[in-house]
Amino acid sequence: MATDIHVATTGDDAHPGTEARPFLTLARARAALRDLPRDERAGSTIWLAAGDYPLSKTFELMSRDSGTATAPVTLRAAPGQRVRLLGGMAVTGFEPVRDSSVLDRLDSAARDHVLQLDLAALGLRKPTRMRSRGFGRQITPAHVELFYDGEPMTLARWPNAEEPEPFVRIAGFPAGTGRDDGHGTELGQLEAGFHYEGDRPSRWAPSDDVWVHGYWAYDWANSYERIAAIDPDQRHIRTHAPHGLYGIRPGQRIYYLNILEELDTPGEFYVDRDRNMLYFWPPGPVDDAEVMLSLLEKPLLSLRSARHVVIRDLTLTATRGHAVTITGGAGCLVAGCTISNTGNYGVWIDGGTDHGVQSCDIRHNGDGGVSLSGGDRKTLEPCRHYVHNCHFHHQARWSRCYVPAVIMSGVGSRVSNNHIHDHPHCPILFTGNEHLIEYNDIHDVCRETGDVGGIYTGRDWTYRDNVIRFNYLHDIHGPGMLGSIAVYLDDCVSGITVFGNIFRNTQLAAFIGGGRDCTIENNLFIDTQPAVQIDGRGLSPREVWQNMVNQTMKERLLAMDHHHPPYSTRYPQLMEIDRWLAVGKGVPPEGNRVLRNIFISGEWLKIHWEARTELVDVRANWLDGDPGFVDPDQPERAHFALRADAPVLRHIGFQHLPTERIGLCVDEYRNEVA
Repeated sequence: MATDIHVATTGDDAHPGTEARPFLTLARARAALRDLPRDERAGSTIWLAAGDYPLSKTFELMSRDSGTATAPVTLRAAPGQRVRLLGGMAVTGFEPVRDSSVLDRLDSAARDHVLQLDLAALGLRKPTRMRSRGFGRQITPAHVELFYDGEPMTLARWPNAEEPEPFVRIAGFPAGTGRDDGHGTELGQLEAGFHYEGDRPSRWAPSDDVWVHGYWAYDWANSYERIAAIDPDQRHIRTHAPHGLYGIRPGQRIYYLNILEELDTPGEFYVDRDRNMLYFWPPGPVDDAEVMLSLLEKPLLSLRSARHVVIRDLTLTATRGHAVTITGGAGCLVAGCTISNTGNYGVWIDGGTDHGVQSCDIRHNGDGGVSLSGGDRKTLEPCRHYVHNCHFHHQARWSRCYVPAVIMSGVGSRVSNNHIHDHPHCPILFTGNEHLIEYNDIHDVCRETGDVGGIYTGRDWTYRDNVIRFNYLHDIHGPGMLGSIAVYLDDCVSGITVFGNIFRNTQLAAFIGGGRDCTIENNLFIDTQPAVQIDGRGLSPREVWQNMVNQTMKERLLAMDHHHPPYSTRYPQLMEIDRWLAVGKGVPPEGNRVLRNIFISGEWLKIHWEARTELVDVRANWLDGDPGFVDPDQPERAHFALRADAPVLRHIGFQHLPTERIGLCVDEYRNEVA
């Protein structure tokens, strides 16, 4: 017999936990759950009444707190009530700045607007220093952050984030400190520092906590570097270790941050660690808004080895770590939640089986939205994790690159019916086997980076049986090197199917970067530049590409023991690579197919760079004329449906696109779709 346990901000842990006499804390509710006999624990619900529940440590549910597949244990908001789990605290007590030494450092236009808040007077200890983050660095909790009515504020920076050009450019690096990058370009080394243009740093008081963020060598690899020394005479800056992985390329984009002198626009803040003082130019009246500081450096919720636990209808916000972590266990679900303003990911799932995130709104996280990891690549045993019907926007507030809305690794996850937009880099990234990406609406992504994919994977011949189908990818354009690619199969990744997608108003739409056995079939391309591109980089004689093929790719192939089951039986094409590796002169892009696609406008097909037309099976594509749209004058996806008598159905065997099923939908946890 299931039990209802009630918690309220007006409760008391001495109460019995009924609706009339609720507990005060989650910890007391968990203790009551654990006191129940096992047969009563299954199906029980911890109900949270309306209000805010600040957490000073992670609330954890474990194996002993599990339910069953038909009777899960549930933690949820009371029906129709707003419940927030907070990793931070609302703060008040802002005052005008009166200290002349501070006012003198502020821009004259800011002096009458910047307010100060004494953190020590609030009982808060001195904040920790910013942490180095970015490409190739471990995920670490964010530093203290500030939120105004639920929107993240900006650490004081130059140039300002709202400027038409929010970056400045690297002027160069000291002579004699460069090296060849393997592609014929000399890169400087961050250890030796870089040169800047102009005299802006001369305005800044000496500090050991000024940072510079940059896309130092490539538009897909960013990092934050703490400045060690500024030489205004030589216009030269050195940074502390660790240094970016790839060196420095003149002309690349950077900006400076955590600088009091640059607190010069509404929405910016700065924390003086030595004085334990916060300075803030609020974007509106500070007394009429909720101003919140993030404090908790751990997840808000953790499910560890738990089975069949549901987290439902909660708002989780303002932690410096992840909002929810799920480790091991089975059948846990995060549903109908609003997750925002974390320092790391929204939901982090590591191992276990059948975990899901469904019908959640996930936004403004410091890293990504949801990470799914599970299954066994050696045995191809799937995990069956999923992310379904979620709305993602404005992820990667801090790390920027390779922290997508959804990242999958392992075997057998599904990402479906999500709406993803406003992302600086790649919104869906996967590694591994037998993942399914379907019915997602993806647009206005890859906005700050270059050589980037809306859906991305790369550099492994054994990532097989992944299917990308029935997605709507549109309005995808990126700055920087190579711009953006809607579906990016990079660096010889192989065995992937791209079927039934709609590509509209993109740069390169579907790209096979030297891979094998990939299929691009039954897709619709409108205003793409180009629609399909295939190269043969695995045959390039240049050392950097031969090293990739004969070392990195070969090692990853052998690690999967592709001569024995399950790989030898599931993916027999892998053994065809052996003969090319034996010769040692590269691996060609064999087995790729481009079949029964509709191309309307833009550029159609580009096969180049060591690839030859005869290596690719290109057949039965519709390249001219109206294919038979119901309403060809309408650009939206709902009008891409084909008439029953559409000529493209008869002449090339094109299959109808289920446009009505793409994107968010109403379900048990989402009551309406905007």
